[in-house]
Amino acid sequence: MKKLLLFAVCTAMTLVITAQKTSFTPADAINVLSFSVSDITCDGDIIAGLSSTRRDRFDVDHSRFRDPSYVSPSTARLILLDTNTGEKTPVFDRPGIFRNIKWSPDGKSLAFLKYENGRFRLNIYDIERNSVRRLNLKTEREIASNSILIWTPDSEGIILSFRDKGWQEKADSMYTEATAGPITVYDSKRPFLKWDEIRNYNSLNMVGLVDTANSEVAWLLEENNYSGIRLSDNGELLSFISTYPQKTSYDNTPGAEYEMQFIRIDEAEKKEELIERSQERVNVTWNPDNDIYASVDTARIVLRSLYEKEPQVLTSDTVEVIGDDTTQVELSINRWSPDGSKILASSEGGYWLADVESGELENVYRFPEDRDEAPAIRVTDWSPDGRLLYMTWSARDKWERGLVKYDLESQEMTRLLIDSNLYSQWHLTEQGDRFIYQMSDGDLPGDYYIADSELNNIKRLTDLNPWMRDKKISKSQLVNYRDADGNELWGILYYPVDYEPGKKYPLVCEIYESFFRNGYRMSMQLLANEGYFAFRPSVSFTRGYPDEAWIKGITSGINKLIDDGLVDEDRIGVHGTSYGGYAASLLITQTDRFAAAINISGKVNIISFLGDSPKIGTRNYRAAERGQDRIGETLWEAPMKYFATSAVLHADRITTPHLLLTGEGDWNVPAGNTRELYYALRRLGEDVVWVNYHNGGHGAGAASGESDFHDHWERIFGWYDKHLNKNDQ
Repeated sequence: MKKLLLFAVCTAMTLVITAQKTSFTPADAINVLSFSVSDITCDGDIIAGLSSTRRDRFDVDHSRFRDPSYVSPSTARLILLDTNTGEKTPVFDRPGIFRNIKWSPDGKSLAFLKYENGRFRLNIYDIERNSVRRLNLKTEREIASNSILIWTPDSEGIILSFRDKGWQEKADSMYTEATAGPITVYDSKRPFLKWDEIRNYNSLNMVGLVDTANSEVAWLLEENNYSGIRLSDNGELLSFISTYPQKTSYDNTPGAEYEMQFIRIDEAEKKEELIERSQERVNVTWNPDNDIYASVDTARIVLRSLYEKEPQVLTSDTVEVIGDDTTQVELSINRWSPDGSKILASSEGGYWLADVESGELENVYRFPEDRDEAPAIRVTDWSPDGRLLYMTWSARDKWERGLVKYDLESQEMTRLLIDSNLYSQWHLTEQGDRFIYQMSDGDLPGDYYIADSELNNIKRLTDLNPWMRDKKISKSQLVNYRDADGNELWGILYYPVDYEPGKKYPLVCEIYESFFRNGYRMSMQLLANEGYFAFRPSVSFTRGYPDEAWIKGITSGINKLIDDGLVDEDRIGVHGTSYGGYAASLLITQTDRFAAAINISGKVNIISFLGDSPKIGTRNYRAAERGQDRIGETLWEAPMKYFATSAVLHADRITTPHLLLTGEGDWNVPAGNTRELYYALRRLGEDVVWVNYHNGGHGAGAASGESDFHDHWERIFGWYDKHLNKNDQ
């Protein structure tokens, strides 16, 4: 309660300031600028990245999802950011569609794929000349839309993926037959579902080496399904994984076989085996030179050099090191040291350091016994001298987060920067002298900063949205509560922007699963600017009984806010998108305490949903049986559990006014599934409105064009205003 009172006092002190600001609206939301780092030069001096707004992601043709020839028109601006001066240089005057943005090893050139006139083209930016050269490759084959891009060590060649001759014609034929017919045949005797077959075909490519001086292409790998392609640091060896799909799988079997091989660049026609073909997925971690990989065999680390015929068992069985508790010794490899002399691995017991030369294994950091309560740590970088591990650090009961360093010799941890701000995207320069990272106060969008290795001498690199300082921005607060089963949960509460202490406000809950991190959230800011408390409460699931999670968790979080005197218990709304929309519809079949509810692109019938999303294969079966839906059994093993988790089958219990928003092009949760609840509630005489955006995708009007985006939010505001603000009318 003291924290709430202190928060209220601080909020009241800002009223004079916020009164001079203007509201944050949907028109503002589509102009919020973001920047993503694509690559950084080895010396850390130049960042290449993409800058975009939500406006740049409008007008996708969602109906063409899985069309092998369709490239989504999501545009961005390619920007170079000088970390010493802060100067920003646009590579082009206009936005474009870019992929695979990579600096050359010498840092003089930036290669990238740019979509131009219906195809991806290889471009190279020369940093000294400040000019772009588009390479007209001497081949009839086109660059694949899912191409790799790997520079050779001498910065004179680039490895790309290409489509073989005739690929496009067959891809178009397969897609047309599935979507336009005139006759489409589905046959269970065929090994793959039709859309799995199309997806598999889209994965086919061949690999070539481009000479950047003359645009000649030397072919390295014939057409196949490749992944994990790596070029050794000396440029001699290319390793890769080949995937051979066998069938559409509904259970835990992979439905494919995997093989890892390598070639010598000067003898591309000769493949050498590394891991023989089998149904076991390849899971290896490569050294910095990309010529030795490490894998785990039970509790031992195994190495294989591309220059040796046989693998080497690096470490002794960790049972000998730590004892007989096998839960403490099952290793997973984290990363190699920068010089390749050591390997960092982890187990339930902590972090282990394996010496590549001697095979000695040392437990260098023990996880605390109360690991679920101790701060969460994750290794993000290793100092070039091999002595320090840099780890992100986050408390589990409050917003304290940042970066720490761990000395492997003294085994001491030192806090470098920990406070209430939100940090992400840590990048340590190759020399280890500077960090580049993103920071937000937890409410506004983040910006990029640079600091030395001790996180001193901090300098701001970007100020992406200075105009937002003149907007009313909600302040977030972490809320702790327990659900009906006594599980400790957390929620994020956003205050109305003109909050007056002592006054009770209507509340809107945005639900999904669990929340802890705050950060800029468009929907929460828009609702807070409409005069609502906006709340993202968490839930705790019990496998086999997922329908109970929301009634136990959401209502407990709401009760906490009511007890604190913040919320008017008669004016509470709830909504969610996708799984959260499904949860909102299901929740109102279990309680009538909500004055309004909105389902955005969420299923309402989990039984019909099993076959409702053909373009994503067996996902819906997997989600129900062993994935997000957490039912844990098939429909035929536990039909009543599917019945219990389908809102439409309990529509006669719904009395809450319900708004349903869908996108006709939604390939994830087809609009027809949500539509079932509209017809059911209308038949039952309840207050229900269904809005279907014909150009919308997953996210309804918010995943459509600009006019639909505004309509989407106007309907949400109008629905809540109609049903939550009755006392004000």
